[in-house]
Amino acid sequence: MIPTLISLLQKVNIEEKIKNAPDQGYEIGVVIGTYLPFIVLIIIAYSTYFYFKKKEKNKPEN
Repeated sequence: MIPTLISLLQKVNIEEKIKNAPDQGYEIGVVIGTYLPFIVLIIIAYSTYFYFKKKEKNKPEN
């Protein structure tokens, strides 16, 4: 849902950018720049989930 919302807000045509790319390096940069933010968000979510899971597991009983 969030990637769809972000993609709708950005309105970036990646295929057109790659088609009009001056060289191979530009294409690689477009692909990395497109997917890197999502990968970073996934890593942050994964880390946060396991941090709180571990914190809950080590919580003392009352």
